[in-house]
Amino acid sequence: MIVPRLGAHLDDGGTSFAVFSRGEAVDLCLLDDDGSERRVRLTDRTDDVWHGRVEGVRAGQRYGFRVHGPWDPAHGHRFNPAKLLADPYARALFGSLRLDPAVLGPALGEDDSEPDPHDSAAFVPHSVVVDPAYDWQGDRPPDVPWADTVVYELHIKGFTAAHPGVPQDLRGTYAGLAHPAAIEHLLRLGVTTVELLPVQHFCSEPSLLRRRAANYWGYNTMGFFAPHADYSARGARGEQVREFRDLVRALHAAGIEVLLDVVYNHTAEGGADGPVLSWRGLDNVAYYRLLDGRRYADVTGCGNTLDLRHRRTLAMVTDSLRYWVQEMHVDGFRFDLAPALARGNEAFEPNGTFLNVLAQDPVLSTVKLVAEPWDVGSGGYQLGSFPPPWTEWNDRYRDTVREAWLGSHGRTWGHGGGVRDLAYRLSGSSDVFATSGRGPLASVNFLTAHDGFTLHDLVSYDHKNNEANGEDNRDGSDHNHSWNCGVEGPTDDETVLALRRRLMRGLMTTLLVSTGVPMLTAGDETGRTQRGNNNAYCIDDETSWLSWDHAPWQQDLLAWTQALVTLRREHPVLRHDEFFEGRPARADGVKDIAWFCADGAEMTPERWFQHDLRVLGLYLSAADPAGGREPARSLLVLLNTGRDDVPVRLPALPWGSSYDVLLDTSQDRPAPGPTHEHGAELTLVAHSTQVLAALRV
Repeated sequence: MIVPRLGAHLDDGGTSFAVFSRGEAVDLCLLDDDGSERRVRLTDRTDDVWHGRVEGVRAGQRYGFRVHGPWDPAHGHRFNPAKLLADPYARALFGSLRLDPAVLGPALGEDDSEPDPHDSAAFVPHSVVVDPAYDWQGDRPPDVPWADTVVYELHIKGFTAAHPGVPQDLRGTYAGLAHPAAIEHLLRLGVTTVELLPVQHFCSEPSLLRRRAANYWGYNTMGFFAPHADYSARGARGEQVREFRDLVRALHAAGIEVLLDVVYNHTAEGGADGPVLSWRGLDNVAYYRLLDGRRYADVTGCGNTLDLRHRRTLAMVTDSLRYWVQEMHVDGFRFDLAPALARGNEAFEPNGTFLNVLAQDPVLSTVKLVAEPWDVGSGGYQLGSFPPPWTEWNDRYRDTVREAWLGSHGRTWGHGGGVRDLAYRLSGSSDVFATSGRGPLASVNFLTAHDGFTLHDLVSYDHKNNEANGEDNRDGSDHNHSWNCGVEGPTDDETVLALRRRLMRGLMTTLLVSTGVPMLTAGDETGRTQRGNNNAYCIDDETSWLSWDHAPWQQDLLAWTQALVTLRREHPVLRHDEFFEGRPARADGVKDIAWFCADGAEMTPERWFQHDLRVLGLYLSAADPAGGREPARSLLVLLNTGRDDVPVRLPALPWGSSYDVLLDTSQDRPAPGPTHEHGAELTLVAHSTQVLAALRV
């Protein structure tokens, strides 16, 4: 028994269609531009896959399915032929979700005795037959090692919506990001890998549509195989597929990898009162986690949770992932709310089906896999629990570094492990990842992301300002570890502004000298502000878009970020793939890592517990070279997160005979500083960092 390929597939004279459903009958619906609909009953059924071939159907044809079967919400069944259903395997989708009783109907609660009779065809996105042919022109993945990776999280629309170098008709599109003016910024910055906020076709939630807003971020998936149509400059009848491929090819030609932020934990159908768009009408029981066989389990906060325990749902997700790698040439994925995908009957299972399937898959096991290691269900916080080869967003890094620079306003540590915790984050978070058998490259270090304050707002606001979201400022986190430097929001006080900029430089420096994989958020390199909005998921305007009109201080911050990325690339000691051991790495007995106090002496056990300690020196030793080669330079990073200037004595021999100042964040522009002899004393300005190269003679 050969099960047909799911989805719509062209041949020389027509198109074959196949869809999974345990309904009683399935109609293929071919939709014309005049609003007419031709229905073709699929009579062939193999392993609950309904299939058939239609002569003459070509690329660009819109289609959907109607499924006949029992309406029995008490047992999880919601079959309703009045609803036009998108193909879960559609390669493209056309049109948007529109508010209408035909879409929403009465609340689909547990007591609904009859299905909603309103026809939804005119109000929901339609699947599109796509020609798969494409000339990749020898495209090859950049294959950037994790140790060399610098991730840059960006939004397809927001990155170029206001870019003056991108033609107006291409701004906010795949073609806009592929434009040389956009790629030039990425190359100047030096990032190796872009992580795209969701580009799988998504819809806005009905609650947003009712208040004339839209889902800007895109964490509300409608099509797991389809590039989001609104990001296409060419059209939505398959043109979006070609345009996305052009983007990947252009980025690869520039040596830049492409990661997708993917949302497989829930769908755009939402909770029981959400729209019927695809999976709910095809086979609700198979696709969704249900409680008592009827209520939607929700560990995502979005009304439903996909059930990857079911073989068909698991196959859909893994088929989708392979499609994006093999047919769209992406280089990896960041999984939103990843524990939701790896839950067994209830708990997260690090050796469960989903993670094991990816680990043994010959395609998916070779690409970059990044977990957001938490969901909103019980036991959902799983930082450090994913198995090799996964990496994880490290929110402990984010919170610790923010607390170090901004907590208690540079006086004492507000909470947590103080300087001890900071040392763990700087050196790769061995306390988090070593037990899973992974090294420091399992830690994706970040200070900001799309969700939360921007870097600028982190040092400009004590409180969120989310009123524009329409939720009375109830949404978004209230625990931001931020500091407004004495004035809330915008100010003309030059003293406050100078402090904010110095803090931004210090935070960015900390990120890029830390062991692990750094992730930057688009716009932080130029101090982008969202005016205190820390949850701008529904704000599609200049608040969320990158500005390309940069004041002098923003140009300075960009130069700083470029210098730091270059520093990381040029110094191997910043790119360790194994945890440091604190043991000699050189013949002279110098350890691979060491920690110093302001007096030039190594940290003692007692000093690690001083809650007013705001100065820390991190020494990263370059090992002795082999074969008489020129040794790599060891680095000394001096951090003063406190509010006072502090005299600091440099380590004596054998750590270094002299020290060259490479960067000093007390300066507005990045530039080399003086050379100091070993044991010399220098002044470390309040809220600043210096990076020095140790010379051995």
